[in-house]
Amino acid sequence: MGLEWFIGRRYLASRRGTRFLSLITLIAIGGVSVGVMALITVIAVMTGLQNDLRNKILGVNPHIWVMTYGEAMRMDEWPDVLRRVRQVPGVVAAAPFVHTELGLRNRAGYSEAAILRGIDPGTTGPTVTAITDSLRKGGLLTRRTRSGLPPLVLGARLAERANILDGDTVTLISFQAGSVSPMGGLQPKLRYFEVVGKFQTGMYEYDNKFMYTDVRSAQELANLGAAVTGIEARVPDPMRATEVGDRITRALGIPYRTDDWKTMNGALFSALKLEKLAMTIILLLIVVVAAFNIVSTLVMVVTDKTREIGILKGMGMTSRRILRIFIMQGLVIGVVGSLLGTAGGVLLTWVIDYYELIKIPGDIYFVSSLPVAYDPLDLVTIVASTIVISFLATIYPALQAARLAPVEAIRHE
Repeated sequence: MGLEWFIGRRYLASRRGTRFLSLITLIAIGGVSVGVMALITVIAVMTGLQNDLRNKILGVNPHIWVMTYGEAMRMDEWPDVLRRVRQVPGVVAAAPFVHTELGLRNRAGYSEAAILRGIDPGTTGPTVTAITDSLRKGGLLTRRTRSGLPPLVLGARLAERANILDGDTVTLISFQAGSVSPMGGLQPKLRYFEVVGKFQTGMYEYDNKFMYTDVRSAQELANLGAAVTGIEARVPDPMRATEVGDRITRALGIPYRTDDWKTMNGALFSALKLEKLAMTIILLLIVVVAAFNIVSTLVMVVTDKTREIGILKGMGMTSRRILRIFIMQGLVIGVVGSLLGTAGGVLLTWVIDYYELIKIPGDIYFVSSLPVAYDPLDLVTIVASTIVISFLATIYPALQAARLAPVEAIRHE
């Protein structure tokens, strides 16, 4: 292989010497590099978006919800259900919760639609979500407020938009728990709360809509009495939430049902996965176009070196060895282009991630800037695919060179 490598390297070099590559070789390598760099950048961004979105969703949502069938959205025998859920294999934490949609009004009379979640911050043992753990450690929902009113923690964007500060008294308006007035109209239920803090998850939807209080206050506002909306649970591996949810459903039976985070957000992740696949196919075409540069480069080399090929064959070099010379040239272009493209793609994505160069609308994508994450399998697949495409691009010109007859090649002008 030493002679083939020596000759192939000379053919890739410029006419004036072997220190520098020829212009057409540089163009071919550049085409492969640009294609690989674009592919790695887009795949890293799509993977980062999926991972970041998944982590933020799991930070504020449980892995599994346990609720009842029907539209009542209440669970009366929840202490027994909670005990049985905790006994299901695969459940590491479980707690009751209250979920209700209502209106928020500040002292100036400004109103906003919001979602109130009641959690039990005093529960000992593992917490179900990261935000519950944060509220428990901060003691925001367990400390007595200065006004004696129930505590309330708001999303940072919601508090900013409604101009609400810590210590302010706000009014929560529940239409679901309203009553009929003597005149026959609907009279909503009003309760005062004291804002004791804010939270920020990085997800626009949650920071813009959600509020947290303790379970008892949420039960009273929603007219649930001692009931709750349901039970939330956490499992060791979020990707197996559906499997554990099925176990809980079988253990509890009718009228209980379960939903998991993958099912609730299935449409979103399916869209991201489809978009990633589409972008991969589209950008892979750039690598295919670059492969045509390899074909044209080798065809030009074969045409330019026809007489030299004839001399080599006349001196005894076999067609197989001539074939290897041009295959090695194409592989060198593919490997060097892949390595340069990989380095460029990694550097570009690091710059995009570190400096947050590309801003995106958070109300659509749940994040404010493009995140980046690398999947080793994706990188290996991209590099391997590029090298395979480069190898396939060498077959035609290499066969053309190997088929040259020595006499005709020497007489070629």
